[in-house]
Amino acid sequence: MTDSSVNNITITPESNPSFGRIWKISATQRLERPLEDVFPFFADAYNLEKLTPAFLNFKVLTPKPIQMSSGCEIKYTLKIHNIPIKWKTTILDWDPPHQFVDNQDSGPYSLWHHTHSFESINNGDATLCKDTVLYKPKGWILAPLINKYFVQRDVTNIFNYRFKKLEEIFPKVGSSSD
Repeated sequence: MTDSSVNNITITPESNPSFGRIWKISATQRLERPLEDVFPFFADAYNLEKLTPAFLNFKVLTPKPIQMSSGCEIKYTLKIHNIPIKWKTTILDWDPPHQFVDNQDSGPYSLWHHTHSFESINNGDATLCKDTVLYKPKGWILAPLINKYFVQRDVTNIFNYRFKKLEEIFPKVGSSSD
């Protein structure tokens, strides 16, 4: 890929043999920094706290340092609509600096499978960050309504916040923020 001017989030319905009706989040962001600058930030699980809005009270519970690798388990706590939640994920695939995949073992969803992909673009001067999340809210028969009235709005707001924070953390080389 040579160019892309994206900060885009879409949520679409999908189907899964094990989970039935699910949803897919596709979020893409272009950062005007090389892949070798961007990926190490994502390789530190504690940086997720910086990318999460304060109202979620998101905290990583797993002690530092977290050695990211396939099979690594990470525990968190957060509040969703002021309800305290414990969340545990496992890194299923660790392929630096191109991709990693985490999967919820326990937490607020029936399904949360998150693929983080990174692609060097613009002759190595920029990075295209892609997030693909397959998810299903808990709630059995009410899951579609819970998704429509709460989850879709919440995850869109969280990704928009993340886009803004990443642009602050990784300003374009040569900008006044450098």
